[in-house]
Amino acid sequence: MSTNVSGRRTGNASPAKRLWRRIRKPLAESRLSKNILAALLTTVIRFVKKTNPPAAGSHDVAAHLRENAPSITALWHGQHLLSPAFNPPGNRVAAMVSRSADAELNALVLERFGFIVARGSGGRESSGNGKGGARALIALKRALDDGSNVAMIADVPHGTPRQSGLGIVTLARISGRPILPMAMATSRRKVLERSWDKTVINLPFGRSAIIVGEPIFVPADADDDEMERKRREVTDALNRATQEAYRLVDGVQ
Repeated sequence: MSTNVSGRRTGNASPAKRLWRRIRKPLAESRLSKNILAALLTTVIRFVKKTNPPAAGSHDVAAHLRENAPSITALWHGQHLLSPAFNPPGNRVAAMVSRSADAELNALVLERFGFIVARGSGGRESSGNGKGGARALIALKRALDDGSNVAMIADVPHGTPRQSGLGIVTLARISGRPILPMAMATSRRKVLERSWDKTVINLPFGRSAIIVGEPIFVPADADDDEMERKRREVTDALNRATQEAYRLVDGVQ
């Protein structure tokens, strides 16, 4: 067993694996590589969506967005990978994406689907401060003021999955616009069990479902207790929508 210059054991790694370890950092830092990968992922997402016709009972996203526009679509981490392909034609939408380097690819994919991307974190802080969160919330509020819808991941990156943070509730309070809990699922999927959020990779040639919950409004004068109640309301509504989406695609009565 040999050791590389960083002190890591290479063991019996194959030549291909050793080559990947050597080139993955330069690839990750290459703008050209990111754009090529974003184009590939965009094609795959569109293909998966096209080959998963809606199951009976799936909601009409366009109708819900028209009825509540402009609104804030709430999604869960790990359950949202297929969501850009379900954006109705002509729907103007802005999305918050983490400022981390790892999330840059997500931003590039969203831009290819026509999204306006605001970089920041909607995370733990009630005001959205930190990691550019305040700036991102301001950008999203401006998008809502201009009539665009907004899409936002409700739970905190690497926090407790399926528990809404206060960022999305803060945006609803300062904008006066409703939160629409939204979940989507496909009957054929791969769950990455070791990921913190149990990321779901949607697969082609099955059926899909989208569930949109009732709009949630947050009063402009909401105090800390009311903000916490609304945070729990978003959590519960998103979890119900998620369960219903999986029930439809899995044929569970």
